[in-house]
Amino acid sequence: MIILKSEDELRAMREAGRLTALTHAVVAAAVRPGITTASLDALAEEFIRDHSAIPAFKGYNGYPASICVSVNEEVVHGIPGARVLKDGDIVSIDIGVVLDGFYGDMARTYPVGEISREAEQLISVTETALKKGIAAAVVGNRVSDIGHAVQSYVEAHGMSVVRDFVGHGIGRQMHEDPQIPNFGRPGYGPRLKPGMVLAIEPMVNVGGWEVVVLSDNWTVVTADRSLSAHFEDTVAVTEGGPFILTQA
Repeated sequence: MIILKSEDELRAMREAGRLTALTHAVVAAAVRPGITTASLDALAEEFIRDHSAIPAFKGYNGYPASICVSVNEEVVHGIPGARVLKDGDIVSIDIGVVLDGFYGDMARTYPVGEISREAEQLISVTETALKKGIAAAVVGNRVSDIGHAVQSYVEAHGMSVVRDFVGHGIGRQMHEDPQIPNFGRPGYGPRLKPGMVLAIEPMVNVGGWEVVVLSDNWTVVTADRSLSAHFEDTVAVTEGGPFILTQA
């Protein structure tokens, strides 16, 4: 069941989204060679709790940390720990916040020091793919129009879109209907209506789209170990067009 949000609920979700974006800014400022992924996690958790909110991921289906930190070939759900970021890495950081009962969800991929041309292009393509997906989140379109916009742009640049993990509705729960694949033909799925709130999140690989889950049962990596990037925003569908809730 797709839950349409009222104006009051959208205002509450805007505050959750704002805090999610502010947390990202704090963590992004700390990304540098020599820092551990656990340090980034601790920084995010402290900031979120200092703002009377809860890290949405901690304990979610048993997940052990407050944020997801995925490095290089890791696609999503990387568990923060003792790993030290080094010059040339790229790091995808996914942050979820619960504020006053509503969720915000946002991901970005950041360079660590000087990165390769290939990595730069991957980040750029994934960021633009997110923008293309958001632009398709308009009243009257269908859910598959979002994924088609993402896939078309990514594949035109010689990269691939992950099939096994998708975007989702969001509100009082982290994952609500509908699912939002980042691929597919246009014109399918539920029609987009005012009040829908969607977490749109392309995951893009330099190589093939196939992924595997590591033995920790969380960390997803590219099957061919090529680089991967992840961008995500929480977006409200409105009569005036898509409105990004996860912005400061």
